[in-house]
This record gives sequence, C-alpha cells and structure tokens, in this order.
Amino acid sequence: MKYVTTIDGKEFEIEVVDERHIRVGNRLLEVNFESVSGQPVYSLIVEGKSFESYVYPGDEDWQVLLRGRQFQVKVEDEREKRLKAAAGSRAAEGGEFHLKAPMPGLVVAIPVSEGQEVKKGQVLVILESMKMQNELKAPRDGVVAHIKAKAGESVEQKQILLNLH
Repeated sequence: MKYVTTIDGKEFEIEVVDERHIRVGNRLLEVNFESVSGQPVYSLIVEGKSFESYVYPGDEDWQVLLRGRQFQVKVEDEREKRLKAAAGSRAAEGGEFHLKAPMPGLVVAIPVSEGQEVKKGQVLVILESMKMQNELKAPRDGVVAHIKAKAGESVEQKQILLNLH
C-alpha cells in the first residue's frame, strides 16, 4: 500500500512493501517498528539504527517526538488523497463547486436531488471503483444545482458528477 506522508509541510511517498520493508521514494529500507508495552512509545529500527519515538494522535494529524524534536505528521493513502482532491478539501465558501470523479468507476447511487440543501460532509455520490464503494461528500454547505451523472452510469476520472452552489 502506498501512502502520502506530510511531515512539517514536506510530502513523502511511502510504500509498505511487507512487514519488514518500506520504500521511501526510490529507497528500499529494512525496518522494525514495535509498540513498547502497549504505550504510545515505539521502538523503530531503520537499517540497523535504533530510535525511540513517542507517537500520539492530534486533531487532524499525528504528533511524533523523535530525537528531541516534535513533528506534525499527516498520513493519507493514495485513495484518500485523490478523494480529498476531488472533493476540493479547501472548497470555496461561495460560488459553484464541481464534484469530480477522483477515479474511473460506476455510480452506485446519488442520494441527493437537484435543489436539495446539503450540509458539509453529507454524502453526494457513491462511486464504486476497484470493487470498493467510495462516498464522495460535500466539502461545504450548499444547494445541489445540477446532477450530471446517474446511478448505473460508468464515469471517467475528473468527470463532473454534480454542481453545488
């Protein structure tokens, strides 16, 4: 599984190859990562070098204390990142918003109708791709203006599914 990890504003592509190997960019590393006594303290061995870290969840990210430095770490798998990009994670508060398909797939359901008021986080479209159902949600409060897809229809990546005012 590939992940996009943002550490203090800098992005890294990380792939979990197996239980003992990860790839950071093009570099394959041998790792061992274990929780110490069920605490938020972890033993991390990278290429034979040992580190101890303290890891705890923040509101939208992870706080990691490593070698005396605290880092803000955000971890998203590639699918989550595409879904957020498609939903316009920083959608403008006003104006028209175009919900686009983050990947090719099949529209399973559109549980809203034109003219309907929706709240931020409400499911607008359910899209099936690679045998997984993905809920595409409203990035802000608004009104469904135009629905441009229908249940049972196959759609392409970046195809506009509906507009929100």
